[in-house]
Amino acid sequence: MSSSPFSDESSSSEESSSSGEEDGSLCSSHTSSSSRKDSSPGSPRSLKRAVSMASMTSESDYAIPPDAYSTDTECSEPEQKLPKTLLHQTEWCYLLKMVKTWKKTWKRRWFVLKDGELLYYKSPSDVIRKPQGQIEVNATSSIARGEGKQVLQIVTGKRVYYLKADSPNLLEEWLRVLQSVLRVKAASPLFTQPDIRPGMKGLLIKVKHGYSKRVWCALIGKTLYYFRSQEDKFPLGQIKLWEARVEEVDRSRDSDDDLMACGRGLQVAAFTIAIHPQEQGPTYLLIESRHEKDSWLYHLSVAAGTTVGKVGTEFEQLVGKLFQLDGDANSQIWRHPVLCFSKEALSSPLTTLPSQALQTEAVKLFKVHKIHPSTYHVSLAQSALQVCLAHPELQNEFFCQLIKQTRKRQPHGHPGPLQGWQFLALCVGLFLPQHPFLWLLQCLPVAFRTEVGKYAIYCQRSMERTQQKGERQSRPSRMEILSILLRNPYHHSLPFSVPVHFLNNTYQVVSFDASTTVDEFQCRLNQDTGMRKTGLSGFSLYTDDPTGRELEHCLQGGIKICDIISKWEQSSKEQHTGKSENTRTVRLTYKNRLYFSLQVRGESERERLLLAYQTNEAIVAGHFPVNKELALEMAALLAQVEFGDFERPFSASGSAQTKSNQTLKQVLDRFYPKHYRRTTTEEQLRQLLQRLSTRWASLRGRSSSECVRIYLTVARKWPFFGAKLFEAGVSGCNGRVWLAVHEDGISVLEHNSIVSCYLQSLTNLMTFGGCKQDFMLVVGQSISTNASKDKPTEKHLFAMDASKVSERFNNADYGQPGNKRSCCLWSLRVFK
Repeated sequence: MSSSPFSDESSSSEESSSSGEEDGSLCSSHTSSSSRKDSSPGSPRSLKRAVSMASMTSESDYAIPPDAYSTDTECSEPEQKLPKTLLHQTEWCYLLKMVKTWKKTWKRRWFVLKDGELLYYKSPSDVIRKPQGQIEVNATSSIARGEGKQVLQIVTGKRVYYLKADSPNLLEEWLRVLQSVLRVKAASPLFTQPDIRPGMKGLLIKVKHGYSKRVWCALIGKTLYYFRSQEDKFPLGQIKLWEARVEEVDRSRDSDDDLMACGRGLQVAAFTIAIHPQEQGPTYLLIESRHEKDSWLYHLSVAAGTTVGKVGTEFEQLVGKLFQLDGDANSQIWRHPVLCFSKEALSSPLTTLPSQALQTEAVKLFKVHKIHPSTYHVSLAQSALQVCLAHPELQNEFFCQLIKQTRKRQPHGHPGPLQGWQFLALCVGLFLPQHPFLWLLQCLPVAFRTEVGKYAIYCQRSMERTQQKGERQSRPSRMEILSILLRNPYHHSLPFSVPVHFLNNTYQVVSFDASTTVDEFQCRLNQDTGMRKTGLSGFSLYTDDPTGRELEHCLQGGIKICDIISKWEQSSKEQHTGKSENTRTVRLTYKNRLYFSLQVRGESERERLLLAYQTNEAIVAGHFPVNKELALEMAALLAQVEFGDFERPFSASGSAQTKSNQTLKQVLDRFYPKHYRRTTTEEQLRQLLQRLSTRWASLRGRSSSECVRIYLTVARKWPFFGAKLFEAGVSGCNGRVWLAVHEDGISVLEHNSIVSCYLQSLTNLMTFGGCKQDFMLVVGQSISTNASKDKPTEKHLFAMDASKVSERFNNADYGQPGNKRSCCLWSLRVFK
C-alpha cells in the first residue's frame, strides 16, 4: 500500500520519471524557471525553445516541475492536477468481507484496487481469473468506519458492504486510499454526468511550463479536461476557462531553424492556441490542422466568455453579439441576411467544424431544408438526422441552419416557412445544440398565436423534456415523423400514441412524447388500466421480433419508447431489403415477467384477469401440467369470462346449434391444450364439445371476477406456477427438458410430464453464461451439505436455440445470490 500523502508540497506528476536522464531534465527546467520569467509567455519563440524534443516523441517521459501546480482539489486555481496515482497503480491485500447466508459470517478475500475499481477473489492466485465480485466505488458512494473494530463500511447505490482489516493501520490506509478514489471520481464529469456530451474533443499536444504531452482533451461546460487516452474516465487535470484569455499564437515570425531545433513535433503541429487563465501561467495547445484549430479556438472562447462575438464564422459572431445584447428583439442584427431565410444554397458552413469532410457534409445538409418534409420525403429527413446522430459535431450546424430557415427579414421576427419549424420539432426531441445556440433557439422571436408559433411552443416543451431525460440514440421513426407532419403537436402534449396488447385480446392506446422512457410509459399504462406499479405487479413491456420469428424482447426501463420503435423499424427494413414495402409495425405486449407469491397481496382485478389469460397460454402450449378433465374445466371458466352465460344448449337444432357449435369450437381453439386436440377423432370431438357445453352451462350467473378467482386458485396449486420455462437439450444425450426459472431457484423439468427432476437453489447459483447454442449454469455446494471440498462447484451444460441465448452476464451486475428477487430477474436477463 502506498503511504505517500498528497499534499501541496508533493511532486505528484502525471507519470513518474523512469530514468536519471529525465530527472536531470526536470531539475534543469526547475532551476531555469526564473530565467524564463523575463520572456513573454505568449511568445511562440520562447514556447518552442522550452519544449523538450524527447517529450514530443515519448509517452512516458512527461514530467512537471514540483511547483507547477497544486494537488489540492479544493483550490481555486484554474488548472488542477488530480491525485491520479491511486487510479493507475494496483493496491491489494487480504480483508474480511461480511457475507449474508443463513447467518452473517466473515470470509477472507483477496481485495484488489485496480483502475479505481475494488475487486475481490478467493486467493491471490485467482487474480488471473474472473473476480468473484466487485464493489462499485463511484461519485455517489460513501466510505466510513463501521461499527466494530477495524471495520470499513462502503455504501453504494445498490447495497452496503462491510470489510474488516487485520490492523488499525491497514484500516486507516484503506480509508485514505478509497476516499482519494472518491475525490477523483467526483471531479470527473464522466462519472458525475455520464450522459454529458463534450462541446469539443480530440487528441492534442498540451504544453505547460515547457513540457509537452499528447493528451485527449474534452471541453465540458466551462472546463477543459485532459486524459491519458480517449478510453480513460479519470482526468489527468483540468483548466478552468471562464474569464481566461484565449488566443491563437502567431508563429509566422519564427524561423525554420527554430522549428528544426524544437523537433519534429512542432513541425507537424502547425497551429497553437494559448490559454491564459487569470493569475496563472499560460497553457498551449498544439493543433495540426486549420479546421481543428478554428473549431477549438471558437469553442474555447465561448467557454471563456471573453471573446464572444470576435471569433468564429460570421454567423457565430452575430450570435455572440446578440448574446451580449441579451437577445434584444429590436436589434437590427436579427434582420441580418446571414441569420435569415435564404433560397440560395450555402457556400460554406454556418459554424466552425474540425475537418473538411464535415464542412462538405454540412453544406449538403442545407439542401434537405429546401425539400418539403412530406410523407414522400420521410426517408430524406431520417437520413439527415441520422448523419447528425453519427457525427455530433454537425448537430450545432444543423440547428443553426434550421434557425436561419425559420426566420424572415420582416420586422418583429416574422416567421419563415412552416417546414423549418417541423424539422425543429423533430430535432429537439433527439438532441440539443450547445451554448450559445441553445440560448438562440430559446429566444427566437415569433408570434405565438400563429400556426408556426404553436410549433415554437411545442419545441420549447420538447427541449425541456430532452434536457431532463437526455438525448436519443436513434433517428425518428416513420410514425414519429408523420405524427409531427400531419398534426400540430401543440394541441397534443403527448403527440405520439401506440396500442399495447394484452393476452385477453384487448388493447390500450398509450400516448407519449419523444423523451418518454419505458418506465414512464408503463406508469401511464398502469394508471389507465388500474394496475399497480411494475415493481409490485411483475408486469413488463415486450416487443415482438422485427424478423418475424416467434421471439419476444423485454424492454429495459431507461430506454426511450421512440428509440425502441425506430430500432425495430430499421431492423425490420433490413430484413426486407429489395422486397415490396414492409407494412409491419411494432407490436407491444404487456404481461407478467416472473411471478412471486408475495404479489398476491394487493392484486388488482385487472392483474388477476391478465394473469389467468397468461396461464391459459402456457396450458394451450403444453407448458402447464393439466389432465383432460381439468383442462376442460378451466376452458369452461375462461369461456364464461370471455363470452358470459352459455345461452344455447348443445341439443338445440338448426341455426342455433350451428352458432353454438362455432362458439364452442372457438373456445376449444383458444383455451384447450393443443396436444390434446391433435389426437381427437370426429366422434371424440363431438363428445368433447358436448361436455364443454355442459360445464359452461353450469357456470350460469357466475361473474367474470369470480371465475378468474376460481381459475387462479386451481392454477396456483402447481408448484411452478408463474415460472418462466425454456426448452433445452441435455448435453451428451438426445433428451429434451424444461428449464424453469422461479422464485425458489432454477428447476429442470421432464419434458413430457413437466415433473421436477432437479432443483437448484438460488443461494447456490454462482454464475451462468451462454455461447452460441450452449448455456451453462455454475453452482456451488450448499452450506448444509457435507459435500467434498475437492469439488466445490458443479457445471451444468444445456443445449438451447441460439436465439434464446443472450449475452453472458456477470453476477456482480445483477445482485448476489442472497437476494431472491434480484437473482430471479438477473437469471432472466440471459434469455430473450
